[in-house]
Amino acid sequence: MKTTKLLLILAVSAFSTSIFAQNKEISLNDIWRSGTFFPEYVYGINSMNDGAHYTSLGASSIEKYSYKTGEKVETIYSTTEIRFSAYQFSADERKILLPTETEQIYRHSTRSKYYVYDRDTEKLEVLSEGKQRYATFSPSGSKVAFVRDNNLFVKDFETGAETQVTTDGEKNKIINGATDWVYEEEYAFDKAFFWAPDGNSIAYYRFDEERVPEFSMDIFGKGLYPEQERFKYPKCGEDNAIVTVHIYNTNSKKTVNTNLSGYEYIPRVKWTNDANEVCVFTMNRHQNKLELNIVNATTGESKVIYTESDPAYIDITDNLTFLKDNSFIWTSEVDGYNHIYYFDKNGKQITQVTKGQWDVTNFYGLDEKSNTLYYQSAEESPIQRAVYSIRLNGKRKKKLSEKTGTNAANFSNGFKYYINTHSDANTPPFFSLHEANGKQIRVIKDNEGLKTRMEGYDLSPKEFFKFTTSEGVELNGWMIKPANFDESKQYPVFMFVYGGPGSQTVEDQWGGVNYFWYQMLAQKGYIVASVDNRGTGARGRDFKKITYKELGKYETVDQIEAAKHFASLPYVDGDRIGIQGWSYGGYMSSLCITKGADMFKMAIAVAPVTNWKYYDSIYTERYMQTPQENNDGYENNSPINHVKKLNAPYLLVHGSADDNVHYQNTMEMIEALVQADKQFDLFIYPNKNHGIYGGNTRYHLYTKMTNFILENL
Repeated sequence: MKTTKLLLILAVSAFSTSIFAQNKEISLNDIWRSGTFFPEYVYGINSMNDGAHYTSLGASSIEKYSYKTGEKVETIYSTTEIRFSAYQFSADERKILLPTETEQIYRHSTRSKYYVYDRDTEKLEVLSEGKQRYATFSPSGSKVAFVRDNNLFVKDFETGAETQVTTDGEKNKIINGATDWVYEEEYAFDKAFFWAPDGNSIAYYRFDEERVPEFSMDIFGKGLYPEQERFKYPKCGEDNAIVTVHIYNTNSKKTVNTNLSGYEYIPRVKWTNDANEVCVFTMNRHQNKLELNIVNATTGESKVIYTESDPAYIDITDNLTFLKDNSFIWTSEVDGYNHIYYFDKNGKQITQVTKGQWDVTNFYGLDEKSNTLYYQSAEESPIQRAVYSIRLNGKRKKKLSEKTGTNAANFSNGFKYYINTHSDANTPPFFSLHEANGKQIRVIKDNEGLKTRMEGYDLSPKEFFKFTTSEGVELNGWMIKPANFDESKQYPVFMFVYGGPGSQTVEDQWGGVNYFWYQMLAQKGYIVASVDNRGTGARGRDFKKITYKELGKYETVDQIEAAKHFASLPYVDGDRIGIQGWSYGGYMSSLCITKGADMFKMAIAVAPVTNWKYYDSIYTERYMQTPQENNDGYENNSPINHVKKLNAPYLLVHGSADDNVHYQNTMEMIEALVQADKQFDLFIYPNKNHGIYGGNTRYHLYTKMTNFILENL
């Protein structure tokens, strides 16, 4: 009798515990401190030359694995002498470059103390004195080029000689072999030198920054006086660096200047398969005309083989791919959607490889043995991504990915295998290995641990929807409803916005840790939602480029329309709609709480642009032209000029060391608010950059934002 009763009590207790576990509430500590919701990722995979193996970083080692079995077959290098978090093989895989003591400069750029490990002699040697940037093997592996103190150097392993290629490098004046701030940020590369295929020449950039205005910001330390960081930053309408490309021959020790003219920007340099011909992209300042120039490496003479123009602007990618005969693959929006094209070596179009009212969103490469291209597209839906193969002639297209959501591929050398990363809006990343035909070989990581942990919390699914605005524009959105949602009740809505050109927040893919912040807010009784306005990506050229010369106008109209749509729903309290955004999203939330004051009850703006005249030349002028040409476009949609309309709680947050969207934006917004006699909330994070992170910072920021939402929405 007692035993039966005890078993019954235990069973009831277990059942109650199970029910309780299914209804756990998420805390900010879970999200930002404990790592409860961090998924597992596949890091540092590099395909080896044979295409059958890959390498990956161990704790202090480089391990070699079989693609097919996933089993480790060799420890290529292991050490306790140095600590490294990256590595680079020479072309023959006999030498390894190891960066240590790495320092971050800006978003992409770093400097490190490099070591070279020789697998044949098993010797580890320092590359050069001090710290270097972008150390890169020559194709033969006999040399390494690197940048130090804004000058380009070449180290010859066979002779031991170190040659200084340039001598005029100087901070805030001349840069050789590396990019300036604005190229790094907006053209997304920082190493600005490139070995020729035969290893006898290096094409490199030279930036003359002397005429570019300097920006300064204070860095607050423990001393009595702050340090001042000064760097060249061309704001829109101001002077850019004078950029040129030069070619250094390692045999003759001579440098050739390229004969290029009539350009403002050089967004890419790429060698063809001919060691005497390098392709240099040139663009005008408006970035609506692009030319591909073939430059003779011996003489510096150039010829234009391809020209593309657009009524608005042209986005730059790394999709240019030269075949063995120097015919090439190119992606373009010329037919209204981003597609793949094939040209002969003289720039004459052979075929349009992909066609349709959908965008190619990534180009993975071409297997010349089978004339098969691999790419990712939004063919099935703007919010989803699938991986495809297609023949060079545009035939025999095949969908390789099977799961609905977002798929991305990482191919091995030779295109024998690829690692597919899949996720959807409510499912963390799933990594699997496939043959090139799409057949799955094995699962690499499935994140079952995170999925199991998620089952212990009271989560609501992220749901997708569409609605049509009063202007007849169909927009995509998602929402997360409160736990135990009841249609007979009314709920406040918290909107998240980004909205910038070509971006998307409405995607059927894993949303990272913010997914759990939104779930936490839903547990507290909020509907959390996001809508992609006009100007965002994966819906063709016209949908994206309608915002040209009027950034903020159509985006704000659409976000206000989204708020009206939510207010029309029977389960929404239309008087309680708030909005939050970061960077471009902070610009948008600031416009919404001012120009859309009658629809929004509160707003949070983190690191916002407040007037585009304070932002950099390349990004801003791509979409707006210069302030001198388009003053109304700048002023009409600056939240600074609409602060008098503010009549709701507004939280403004910025990092004082933001080298990207300068703290100046927030200071100007503060002044406008003060002069308009508008009360607002402000928080500044000392010495934090655009990401506002480090130590306890993110936890503190999200605590502040959460409390602001709870108190004001």
